[in-house]
Amino acid sequence: MNQQGRPSRARFVTQQTPQTFTSNRALEISEALIFETGREDFTGVDLDAPEAFTPRLGGLERQSALGLPGLSEPEAMRHYVRLSQKNYSIDAGPYPLGSCTMKHNPRLNEKMARLPGFSDIHPLQPISTVQGALELMQELADWLLALTNMQAVALSPKAGAHGEMCGMMTIKAAIAAKGEAATRKVVLAPESAHGTNPATAAALGFSVRAVPAGPDGLVHPEAVAAALGPDVAAIMLTNPNTCGLFERDIVEIARLVHEAGAYFYCDGANFNAIVGKVRPGDLGVDAMHINLHKTFSTPHGGGGPGAGPVVLSQRLAAFAPVPFLKRDGEALGLVEHTKGTRSFGRMTAFHGQMGMFVRSLAYILSHGADGLAKASEDAVLAANYLRVGLSDLMSSPFGDKLCMHEALFDDTWLKDTGLTTLDFAKAMIDEGYHPMTIYFPLVVHGAMLIEPTESESRVSLELFLATMRDLAMRALRGDKERFLGAPYFAPRKRLDETGAARKPVLRWRPPAPVEE
Repeated sequence: MNQQGRPSRARFVTQQTPQTFTSNRALEISEALIFETGREDFTGVDLDAPEAFTPRLGGLERQSALGLPGLSEPEAMRHYVRLSQKNYSIDAGPYPLGSCTMKHNPRLNEKMARLPGFSDIHPLQPISTVQGALELMQELADWLLALTNMQAVALSPKAGAHGEMCGMMTIKAAIAAKGEAATRKVVLAPESAHGTNPATAAALGFSVRAVPAGPDGLVHPEAVAAALGPDVAAIMLTNPNTCGLFERDIVEIARLVHEAGAYFYCDGANFNAIVGKVRPGDLGVDAMHINLHKTFSTPHGGGGPGAGPVVLSQRLAAFAPVPFLKRDGEALGLVEHTKGTRSFGRMTAFHGQMGMFVRSLAYILSHGADGLAKASEDAVLAANYLRVGLSDLMSSPFGDKLCMHEALFDDTWLKDTGLTTLDFAKAMIDEGYHPMTIYFPLVVHGAMLIEPTESESRVSLELFLATMRDLAMRALRGDKERFLGAPYFAPRKRLDETGAARKPVLRWRPPAPVEE
């Protein structure tokens, strides 16, 4: 009993938990693999034998059975519903993944995206029949340009990495137009950059030159100046960076990059921290992708197709990909071909993800300019609230300084406990929380990166903070059993992650018969 005479929450089962015949535990259903539930010699659908026909596969017909299990409709439905109940989601609780901004997706957005005229249009419809959709795209583009102070926007990229590719292809086209394609073959990337940054540069034929971060977690102008030269095409910098810090010298870095004849690509993954407060165009940015699924609340991860529009400065606007919007009198149209333009070409078949455009514009209009700025303020406030609340127990790699939208800790405080960052993260699962981002950014040993976002109430933050403090104190007290076996209460226990990565089993096979 607690001091108020109420039963305390039981954190662990103190008596032997009885085993059930089914392996189910009340509403926690032990779900088998679909191959174990169904049979290969059974189908849940009755099909008549086909009439005689001439095969059209040119000798490529399947010669063996599919090897897939057959289930009835109720069995199939139950299987996937039960699996869905084992998923953590933003609708189940806080999702504190650093550098991912897993914020609430307002249901108003979903309602708007399902309106006729948005949900049922087709990309090959006549332009005259989709003027409302094009007007919505134009209004979204206007907002993105106003919030970034940029000249043009490409709406077609389907995700952040796709947007990165778009921005860097635009830069590559601009370099080629200046006759410098043969000489400018290097892209600068800070050591703390998102992994997609160097990958994107390499995919486009650039070589990558790393720029070290200073002891304060920031990129310093001197380091950039030392890496610049006539062979440099661009720098790819994230701001706020992946350590959760605003790059203090970004204006000076942009000046140095431009003086060297290169371009400034800004990774916009963390735009959620500065919307309505800072316009990247004012900082000297030439291209930046915007993750609508992070900053503007459209579904993230398994929620459906993403969107990563790219905003471009005056230096790059002419090289934007097709299709792009163009007004002809009162009507809007799409420029689909590069003839008569300096566009680098087409990245994708159509115009982007209409459902994501509707959702993000609904979010923007719901907040207005002042509301968007307030959301950024609240995101930063929430992150610093957690940072300060944990600072006496957990160590920060760059000292006691204000962070932006996410708070970064390292594993120094675990040094004498015999525990690791992974052990701590697994214990969070037992408390009902998705772990924070761990071991990233790579420049911080044993990193723990927490982003609460502006979606969480103070009550939600207080409970999360109290839980984290309880776990931290248990670790410091030497309660290793609490961590080394975690998660205890998850449907599946801790995996041998190294073995799973090096020796993955990608095909189910029936287990060998058990000998009596």
